[in-house]
Parts: sequence; structure tokens; C-alpha cells
Amino acid sequence: MTTPDHLIALIRAIPQTNIIVVGDIMLDRFVRGDVHRISPESPVPVLTTKQENRMIGGAGNVLANLHSLKAGCTIIGLVGDDQDGQIVKGLIEACGAPSGAVVVRKDTPTTIKTRFLAGHQQLLRVDTEVCTPLDEATEKGLIDQIERHMATANAIILSDYGKGVLSDAIIGYTISAAQKKNIPVLVDPKGSSYAKYCGATVVTPNRKELSESTGNAPTTTDTEVVEAAEKMLLDSGILSTVATRSQDGMTVIERKKEGGGFERPVHLRTRAKEVFDVSGAGDTVIATIAAIMAAGGSLQDGAAIANIAGGIVVGKVGTAAIRAQELLDALMHEDTSLETTPSGSKTVFDRTRKAPVLDWDVALEEINRWRAKGLKVGFTNGCFDLLHAGHVNYLNDAREHCDRLVLGLNTDQSVRLLKGPTRPVNSQDDRATVIAALGAVDMVVFFGAETAEDDSTASALIRHLKPDIYFKGADYTLDRIPEVPIVQSYGGAVKLIKLTEGRSTTRLIQQINSDNGQAA
Repeated sequence: MTTPDHLIALIRAIPQTNIIVVGDIMLDRFVRGDVHRISPESPVPVLTTKQENRMIGGAGNVLANLHSLKAGCTIIGLVGDDQDGQIVKGLIEACGAPSGAVVVRKDTPTTIKTRFLAGHQQLLRVDTEVCTPLDEATEKGLIDQIERHMATANAIILSDYGKGVLSDAIIGYTISAAQKKNIPVLVDPKGSSYAKYCGATVVTPNRKELSESTGNAPTTTDTEVVEAAEKMLLDSGILSTVATRSQDGMTVIERKKEGGGFERPVHLRTRAKEVFDVSGAGDTVIATIAAIMAAGGSLQDGAAIANIAGGIVVGKVGTAAIRAQELLDALMHEDTSLETTPSGSKTVFDRTRKAPVLDWDVALEEINRWRAKGLKVGFTNGCFDLLHAGHVNYLNDAREHCDRLVLGLNTDQSVRLLKGPTRPVNSQDDRATVIAALGAVDMVVFFGAETAEDDSTASALIRHLKPDIYFKGADYTLDRIPEVPIVQSYGGAVKLIKLTEGRSTTRLIQQINSDNGQAA
């Protein structure tokens, strides 16, 4: 498991790195003002402008993030032979990078994105751009710059915004040359086919892009993301991916270095934050991963830090960069860890021991720690006397809808009151040991009635723990579940899980008794 101290050391090593960014450079304009009325000419707001800011955007925002992380960096791309191109060059130099690696193309203007904002609300975006294929001379000029600067590079980022800089020839040359020098190539992709990035080290699609790259495969759950990512990697020839998933965090999928197949996926969860603006968050993610890998960290190290970085920048307004000190502050004051899930399986917490069996108060403390990390807590309950396939399927399905699953396990006395004097077959401690060994279960808590007059439901435990989701078998309806009003009273959700037909402890016991009778 990655530790904060290890991640802190990698961040502090970033100033010794040198990273090349190749891609579509833009000028971001932010026009800010106030809206006090609607236009009499048409039903649109009238913006009274007060301020205008210019920032380097597109691949330039990747550069800005690298500069804020204190990495050495060079950017290679195109600008027009115009005043805006000169502004972009000045902004590049302000980021500590040479502007001489940028190629000037005379027949097209510099790409500009102008955003009009009232307070934190974006009203309109206007794009000024001409996307035409590269001519032979321009393409050669870009390749010459890549070749010149690659000699000192520790990592290369291809920032593809689909504006024409990353032609097939540019992509192919960069990846091929980098492979010969053992330099990692990270790609922020564009388009529905990633075969053009074949041989790249890492690709960083968002959820929508990952779906589009796999024929619109579903990418909602952990399992769906893993399956889509593995398909994309196999189809494209890319080595690994960090799929960004908005509020659901990130998923890291890597090919095994030997023997084929994939390593165990890593799911990184986001922390609950107020989101002001997602502009440029993907640039922050790929810049952070590249900087950490250039500093000698693994892809998982880079993703862990990038997940924190992405959570910070979405709380800023406009196209914003992440600062190294912000990451250090977060790591020094927060509990940072990785969660892993076996390839192609349901979401589980990777551990080398069984889930803990806790009393109610200690369980609540642990749940509060999970919530502080932004994790969604699920809860279900039952006797789980003789564990069978129906139990396992039910718990796996429930765990697919939450980040942590708490299981309320009936005590022996409560089972006797519910099922009769011959039950349970297994004691509560034995049942807890078996159920805690399942990957879908993250915590076990005992509950149950002591006398026939006591409440036999899990209502009191639910009221105490307040899980985000309460799971129950679909053989019930909501109006027949006594715990539902408790869950709904604090804003929780109830989800019914389909049961496996023909599987139950009662049926198993009947079958065992029948078999014993026949044997006698």
C-alpha cells in the first residue's frame, strides 16, 4: 500500500525532472462581470464586464500544472502568426519553459477559447479556431523540436485536443522514439479509436471517452469500467490506463509485464468537495501522473497523487493549476491510501486479513472515518447460518453499489427466536469468521433480540450507524420492510437486491436431513 511519506518524497523529487508536452496550445480568455437584467432585444442575460484575464490553455494548461508542480518542462505545439500567438509565447515563458520550441504557422490563427462568467457561473463560451491538417514543413518542424528536446526528457505528454497538432505521423514518431529511450509516454486522448496511440505507456480517458473508445460500452460501475478499460487496451496496444470517473474517482488498469493479462486494478475514490469548475481538471491529472512517474514513482503512485490534485482544482474557478505545496499539505493532513479490486470481479477492499468484527460504537467511528474519505457506506443484515451461493451473489451485488459494506449479523439468541430452537447450525462467532472472509464484506456487527418481546429487526443498529444505502432481498417490497422508515428518516436510500433462486439455508438443512434419512 502506498504511504503518504512515500508520496511526499516523490513530490519533493519533481524539481529534478524534465517533461515534454506535445499538443494543441490555446489561449484561454475569461471575461468576468455582473448580470443585473435581461436584454430587451432577446431573452438573454446582459453581462456588464469588469475584468478580463488571459491564461494558457489546452496543452498549455498541462504546462502550467507542471510548472506549478516545479517540474522542468518544454512545450511543443503551434500558434498563429498573430498578436495572440505572441501572448501565448509570453505565457509559456512565464511558466519557465522556452517559447522557441513552439512552431508558428502563418496560415491559421492562434486557437482561442473565450469564457464569459457572472460570478462563478459560466454563461457562454466562444471558440476561435481553424483545424486544418499539417503541411509537410510544419510537421517536420514539430518533429525536429521533439527530437531535439527528447534527449533530456524523463517523460512525454501527448495532449490531444483534436485541433490538428497530433497527427498520426507526430504521434507515431514520438511514441517510437520514446520507446527506444525508455521514456514513458502519457496520452490525454481524443477521438473514438485509440489505435493511433499504440505503444503509449498510459492513456487517461474520462468516463465518456472510455465508453466511446469501446463502442459505447457501459462505464458506470467499477466492473464495467474495468471491462471497458481492458478491452480498450487490448484493441489499441496501449500499455495501461488511468480512467477518470468524476465523482467516482479513478481506476488504474495495467498490463502484466510478463505472461499476458492484467494486473490487479486500483480504484481511487474522491473526497466530497464543493465543485466550482471542472475546466482543465484532466490536464491537472495527466500532468501530476507524468511528474510523479518522471520522479521515479509508479503509475499507481502518480494516480494516487493525481486523484488528490483533481479534487483540489475542481474547487477553483476557471482553468487552474495544482501547486506542489497544496499536494504536500493534503498528504500531511489527510489519510491517503489505495483500494484495489481483482480484475473483472466485484468491488472489494484488498486486504490480507478478514474484515473486523466490531461493537456498535467502534463500528460507528470506523464508518465516520470512511465518510471523511468520501466513501459511500452500505448495510445489510441477516442470519447467514450456512453460507451458500445465494448469500455470496447477494453480497457481491450489494457491494457493487457502495464503497464499503457493513453486515449486521444476528446473534445466536436472535436466530433462535426467529428460526426456532434447532437454529443456528453454526455459532455467531463461527458465522462471523466465515462471512468476514468474503471480499464483499468490510465489517461485521452483531445485533438481535434477547427476548420475544424485543425488536427483532435491524432498526436500532441502522439508526445508530446511519448507512448511506440499506440493502434487502427483492423477495420483499418496501412497504414490508420495517427498517425502511428509519433509513428514509435521515436521507438514506433503500435498494432491493435480486436473490438467487433455489438457494436458502432452510432448503440446505432439509436436503441434509433428507440425505441422512436415506442413508439410515
